[in-house]
Amino acid sequence: MKTSWILFVGLSLFYVILAVIYWQVGGEPVGITAISLSAGLALIVGFYLWFTSRRLGNLLPEDNQQGEIADSAGEIGFFSPHSWWPLPVALSACAMGVGLVIGWWLVLIALGSLLISILGFVLEYERPSSSVH
Repeated sequence: MKTSWILFVGLSLFYVILAVIYWQVGGEPVGITAISLSAGLALIVGFYLWFTSRRLGNLLPEDNQQGEIADSAGEIGFFSPHSWWPLPVALSACAMGVGLVIGWWLVLIALGSLLISILGFVLEYERPSSSVH
């Protein structure tokens, strides 16, 4: 895990040096901005990996030379077998895009529909807890 954050911080430093060289050579502002943003993104990933490795004690199951595949096994998560909610989410998002062309009234209607459909999608499997006496 230590190698991964060092790799991304080094990549960020490389992009910073590259941006300075590109700026000195007379590069365009868009290129300088893109290289600088790449440095920032690499730094964000490097910071995340450093922070995570520090919290986990710098030892992951992948770093153990004697480790087994089952050492890193765990709960992957819950995956919905089927759901109709992506359809209204997509239709509402499309209606918002079309509303930007047609008029703001359609954007407002589509925004309300989008919020309702996102709530339905996110809370699809939430059940209220029943208090059993």
